[in-house]
Amino acid sequence: MIELRAIVPHDWVETFSDALDALDALSVSVEDADAHTSAEQPLFGEPGMPPPEGGWNRSIISALFASAEAAQGAQALLEAQDFFAHAERFELREVPEQDWVRLTQSQFQPVEITPTFWIVPSWHEPPAAAVTALRLDPGLAFGTGTHPTTRMCLRWIASRPLHQQRVLDYGCGSGILAMAAAKMGAQDIDAVDIDPEAVKATLDNAQTNSVVLNAGLPDLAQGHYDLVVANILATPLKVLAPLLCGHIASKGHLILAGILSRQADELKEAYAPHVALSVLDEEDGWVLMGAKLAE
Repeated sequence: MIELRAIVPHDWVETFSDALDALDALSVSVEDADAHTSAEQPLFGEPGMPPPEGGWNRSIISALFASAEAAQGAQALLEAQDFFAHAERFELREVPEQDWVRLTQSQFQPVEITPTFWIVPSWHEPPAAAVTALRLDPGLAFGTGTHPTTRMCLRWIASRPLHQQRVLDYGCGSGILAMAAAKMGAQDIDAVDIDPEAVKATLDNAQTNSVVLNAGLPDLAQGHYDLVVANILATPLKVLAPLLCGHIASKGHLILAGILSRQADELKEAYAPHVALSVLDEEDGWVLMGAKLAE
């Protein structure tokens, strides 16, 4: 495997990337050329939204080729282009062969939710302390237990018995919250998402974990639930306030996540006509919010 690397100014990153892709690079990646220096330029954006800047002032573009001949041919073609003059430190280097699957898997370890409840990738054995374990691998759908919003929801679910309760997981992603509710005793569980791939992932994960639940598009959600949980983002949660609250049964709970600490007051205001939200948990700048419906 041969890696072609170049430092490119912001305005030419897309051109170089497109050219490398057209030259049959196996992969093309872009990273900050000034990372970990005084010139580093962090890019921050609202979760789920694009950052205010489209890229760094200087970027390292790395492209992998299967052979030295392919990489050298790509280099020769690039050098003939006018935009090549904008590249700095253009170089080729050999990349040692690695077991990329094993390397990727090594980055994902079992996640402790409580001392007895763990999220465990399929290539690991559950820890000895894991009385309850969910088998879940990183994939296309959001929710593997590593993000603070998911962990806070899971901690809340694990902290109380849900025996024979009816549960709605709205925006289910991987289905992790719905499956956790099942493990804690819930009997009638609906998991819904606007993304058909998330619905498929939820059904596949439920089968892997021997969990019985219903999964589908949002129209699947019907009637009232003892627990309504939604781990999405603040803006859609505000829009969904009437719908989500309309599904809460008498004495039922509403649990919301995907909310930054500074957005808590916005959510309280949006839900005030329906329920009185409060902050139940906080981790790394994110909050878990909840309410209980009166009789």
